[in-house]
Amino acid sequence: MELGGLPVRTDVSRGVWISSARRRGEPGTVGALVPAVFEAYARLFHPAVRYAGNDDIEVPWAEVAAHNGTVAHPLMQWASVTGSWDFVSSDSQPPVWDDAPSEGHLAVPVARRLADVLAGHTGTSAACLFGRWDGFGYDLPSPDVPPRLLLRGGHDVVLVDGTVGDAARNLAPEPHEQSANLWWPADQAWCVVTDIDLMSTYVGGSAACITELLAAPGLEVVPAAPDDPVAVDPVNPLPSRC
Repeated sequence: MELGGLPVRTDVSRGVWISSARRRGEPGTVGALVPAVFEAYARLFHPAVRYAGNDDIEVPWAEVAAHNGTVAHPLMQWASVTGSWDFVSSDSQPPVWDDAPSEGHLAVPVARRLADVLAGHTGTSAACLFGRWDGFGYDLPSPDVPPRLLLRGGHDVVLVDGTVGDAARNLAPEPHEQSANLWWPADQAWCVVTDIDLMSTYVGGSAACITELLAAPGLEVVPAAPDDPVAVDPVNPLPSRC
């Protein structure tokens, strides 16, 4: 069996270190997503999109916050910087942005840039594991086959083998589009999590890795820490859902 052309792993034991570490993390924090075993951490904001003819222009959250008179900071949330939950799934704010940041999915150009940085910070770039959430429902008819890596909160994933460059692969059947929700190299030098409920991706790695990631062009990245909340904005209050 394959996902996105990559072979599915029937032995998920290589991911137990992640599932065990996530259980030790405080719910609602970075440490409940990325193992709290790394020197440094970063948060990568998924860009919004502005349509320009046939082109899609990536729009950073900082630009959206400036448009709305809110504060861009490392813990900001999309509904907080835009001022409404409606902007999460339906409405837009032209001419600034037309499509909200993707939730639970890392767009191909962004994934490729991220992988380019991470490739230089592992000795096993040709041997990486990728996990895709098993709950999308379009190509996994059995709840038991293939085996899942069990993750707290019902975020279980099917694992596939690939290289670091495969982070840009679509792991869903066409016309669906879905990136890996979890990936790491065989030497466990870093770990990437694109949680299904979030518009951000979190990365744990060496200090040198995260330093390079923070300076990488084409990525909106800020420092993070294991105890950071992933859904709380202490600066821009979250609007009411009513």
